[in-house]
Amino acid sequence: MIKLRLHQLADTREGHFLAGFLEGAYLCQGGMGFKAPNARTHSNDGPGGRDCHVHDDDCEAFVILQGKAMMELNGVMHPMVTGDVFIVEPGEDHHLISDPADPCINLWLHAGPERHPDQCD
Repeated sequence: MIKLRLHQLADTREGHFLAGFLEGAYLCQGGMGFKAPNARTHSNDGPGGRDCHVHDDDCEAFVILQGKAMMELNGVMHPMVTGDVFIVEPGEDHHLISDPADPCINLWLHAGPERHPDQCD
């Protein structure tokens, strides 16, 4: 796990804005989520419907664009606010839980060796 604030990221003019923190030359997968109050991601995603969500071979970055949340990481809660960047490392069980009073809007991102197919000819 790595927790940062947006201002701690490198002044990157080439590559992606999480270079040095998120392995991979290109952002290749991701999206933006608008979470309802108390929404918890990846509940019961694990094998057999277990309450577990891990990535075996890559990191995932979460960026809080608005609101507040808790990142549940291996059962431990980590508070997040607007401007926080949280990088989940391979093998870490993770769930983003939106704040009940100030629900979050977040980005989730993966990086890899190739560009997203929509960026290719």
